[in-house]
Amino acid sequence: LTVNCLDQHVQKSPDRVALIWERDEPGSAVHVTYRELLDMTCRLANTLKKYGIQKGDKVAIYMSVSPLSVAAMLACARIGAVHTVIFAGFSAESLAGRIMDSGCKAVITYNQGVRGGRITEMKTTVDKAVKNCPSIKHVFVAQRTENKVQMGGCDVPLEEEMAKASSVCAPESMDSEDMLFMLYTSGSTGKPKGVVHTQAGYLLYAAVTHKYVFDYQQGDVFGCVADIGWITGHSYVVYGPLCNGATSVLFESTPVYPDPGRYWEMVQRLKINQFYGAPTAVRLLLKYGDEWVKKYDRSSLKTLGSVGEPINNEAWQWFYHVVGDGRCTLVDTWWQTETGGICIAPRPSEEKAEIVPAMAMRPFFGIVPVLMDENGKVIEGNDVSGALCIAHPWPGMARTIYGDHQRFIDAYFKAYPGYYFTGDGAYRTEKGYYQITGRMDDVINISGHRLGTAEIEDAMADHPEVPETAVIGYPHEIKGEGAFAFIVIKEGTTHKDRIKEELKTIVASKIAKYAVPDHILVVKRLPKTRSGKIMRRLLRKVVAEQPSDLGDTTTLDDPSVLTEILDAYQKYKKEKSSS
Repeated sequence: LTVNCLDQHVQKSPDRVALIWERDEPGSAVHVTYRELLDMTCRLANTLKKYGIQKGDKVAIYMSVSPLSVAAMLACARIGAVHTVIFAGFSAESLAGRIMDSGCKAVITYNQGVRGGRITEMKTTVDKAVKNCPSIKHVFVAQRTENKVQMGGCDVPLEEEMAKASSVCAPESMDSEDMLFMLYTSGSTGKPKGVVHTQAGYLLYAAVTHKYVFDYQQGDVFGCVADIGWITGHSYVVYGPLCNGATSVLFESTPVYPDPGRYWEMVQRLKINQFYGAPTAVRLLLKYGDEWVKKYDRSSLKTLGSVGEPINNEAWQWFYHVVGDGRCTLVDTWWQTETGGICIAPRPSEEKAEIVPAMAMRPFFGIVPVLMDENGKVIEGNDVSGALCIAHPWPGMARTIYGDHQRFIDAYFKAYPGYYFTGDGAYRTEKGYYQITGRMDDVINISGHRLGTAEIEDAMADHPEVPETAVIGYPHEIKGEGAFAFIVIKEGTTHKDRIKEELKTIVASKIAKYAVPDHILVVKRLPKTRSGKIMRRLLRKVVAEQPSDLGDTTTLDDPSVLTEILDAYQKYKKEKSSS
């Protein structure tokens, strides 16, 4: 795999730029050639080997986006170790849970992270996490800032060791179905699942989709602003572009640092040709107006892409007309951690074929989408909606959930036997194009972060004064979706506001800041069926303010609970608007 991503290009054009690191500090880009990246990868690989990491071992990578974090992924692949990159915004508890589930032998991290002008304590978080992880033998610590951090017995200064290591490391020979990486993603139950991708099929699919969906041409500068902690960073920052010998941008900062012109100033300075980002960032920047975009020359742009959640029409129009001046192809791409790469997108297609705004439209080569009805029957014809499934396997699909193959089968293949169930609903238009309508289960999408509501509920359940919680997603004008929590507190508890603040802190420390609910409403009880199942569907209707459209409530244990909750919600809304 690394021979495809590095050695083959080093032989042909060693001085071609592989990575452009757009550091957090504005205007300080670092260029890394294919030759330099291979050197860095081999030194890091030899360092891992020196400390006992072997083929098949698991290594956690807890780092911000940088050439070194890319080299860490490639170094694992070089020696046949399995990497699991854990988003650097996750809390110590989330990190520990993932390390324990995967049985990692080592962690690679930075002393600190830098994002949006602020310093984040990465080594401290790792220290807190590995206290509870007996499988960890070594923590490799790289320097992102000049600041000193405490080093303990199992800590290894990474750059010092790399300087001593050989710059030649023969690649381990791997079977096409050997594990390449695991990536944890949220499901509708509380425990995150380690989605497993393998060598050959994954790389092929990432490379081919990168080339054809974005019309990548040799010499183009490809700018995907995703974090490497997500599948988008794996497939379209690292593996796809490098396999194609591309120049890939690594974006360490935020869209609004030091100001809302950051993306577009970068496009002008680095002459970016393809720009791939999330709708949540587009919605955020749209609020700041057009002048931040128009200030900069974006004539290098040829293709714009959207990823992470369905893009709404207003954001699509702004992205297309303002950012792309109405002359760039805009691809709204639908895919998942589990699919490995893009499955439905407007391109590739016949030349100049129509693109319908805010629609993924066309299945990629070999992808056969089908829509299913409630009875598990395939829905034929057009102008129809149903559960989105895929009928045939494709090279990039996940192979299992680590340590729990049964959960893999239950989650993706049980609902519609013989088909892969995506968990999303979709509409097929008159012309046969696909439009994704959103999740069909208890998973919400906050700023492109997929999160099971059960995960937030599990975190909040730790509060001694909160016996019951139910979390639902609701439409949020910038984040796409936000979390809305309904909680029951113990009899006689007076400090409601204090409890709400404590709950927010718990969620931030157990999961991450982005998971904290925007609204927490205290209710006397939750709507349940006679068998005790919480009817979240009804809570969604309350928040969507559709009390007349509650559907079937006959299974409710006590229908009067709805009146209580509606009253509490109206009162909460009044308080909010008056404050």
